[in-house]
Amino acid sequence: MREAVIVDMVRTPMGRGREGGALAAVHPVDLLAGVLQALVERTGIDPGQVDDILIGCVGQNLEQSATPGRQAALAAGFPVTVPSVTIERKCGSGQQALDFAVQGVMAGAYDIVVAGGVESMSRVPMGSARGDADPFGPGVSARYGDLVGQGVAAELVADKWGLSRSELDDYSARSHQRAADAAHIGAFDREIVPVSAGGAAVTADETIRPGTTAEKLSGLRPVFGTDANRDRFGHIDWKVTAGNSSQITDGASALLVMSAEKAAELSLRPRARVVGSAVLGDDPLLMLTAPIPATRKVLDRVGLTVGDIAAFEVNEAFAAVPLAFQRELGVADEVLNPVGGAIALGHPLGASGARIMTTLINHLAATGGRYGLQTMCEAGGMANATVVECLG
Repeated sequence: MREAVIVDMVRTPMGRGREGGALAAVHPVDLLAGVLQALVERTGIDPGQVDDILIGCVGQNLEQSATPGRQAALAAGFPVTVPSVTIERKCGSGQQALDFAVQGVMAGAYDIVVAGGVESMSRVPMGSARGDADPFGPGVSARYGDLVGQGVAAELVADKWGLSRSELDDYSARSHQRAADAAHIGAFDREIVPVSAGGAAVTADETIRPGTTAEKLSGLRPVFGTDANRDRFGHIDWKVTAGNSSQITDGASALLVMSAEKAAELSLRPRARVVGSAVLGDDPLLMLTAPIPATRKVLDRVGLTVGDIAAFEVNEAFAAVPLAFQRELGVADEVLNPVGGAIALGHPLGASGARIMTTLINHLAATGGRYGLQTMCEAGGMANATVVECLG
């Protein structure tokens, strides 16, 4: 079986996903087109040799409804022969796109493939595709009762693992500080592709707040302690706020994946290889806990231990997620989201998996780390987990 390698990876800056955000004026197709163009320019590949473009996107409606990867390839000047497909595994969509790309290369279906993601949450609001519809149906309700939203699930996770409000806020402040420190030393420069928005170039993440402190975050009110939720979960001390949750964000990211043989043929030096991946489901009520068993599964599959991993990227959908992960697996503070996560850098849903992998590989290269592990909780109680080996 062939070995799949990642040759290069890029992302846009992260923009606040609201009216007036740094990237809100940019159509999502153009966000994605920019990173596709950058991959071609940086590697010198012939875009006509790309066998497929796999794009994660959660809000597949409005401006993201027409197979955004296909439209982005056309906008980026790729030959019309290059196809695309949209992948949706909720927050893990971009990571699943990468996993499918790697599997396609290993199976011989692809020689060269792009995996990535896009989400303009300012222009395609979260949940707008669902509207008022019931996505669960009577069968699920009969089995589990009324499932809850992710914010309430985060409260249930914090309660189960005994996480205090101060722990959530301390962690969140640290995410902003780590991201600010990384940005200050140029740690993100290699991965960010500037975006032209409203006549100005956006070159840095808008989402990082360097002055964030746990004290400031402690003044925010919990969001999900409604009367209905309190009636159902009366034992919970509500503590999830906007400050200890991921940010609504605009962004895109893409990775160039190919066989090791094709990289050698094109005289391209791989940045990383994918060692293995796994996907797993867990309790749909707690919803956010699947990264824990998915990580155990992938580590067992590839024959590594927690101690072998130089950096863990656990998507910061809510601070409770990486903190529960840390308690279960015994991960050291310094290797858990070492340059900040979605609380500081934002969470553009379908693009996050590709963005996080881009940042992870660059961090490993900068610090001399060998193995990195990325995992993301996903709606419905699922998670992807992927292990990569940095090659430089």
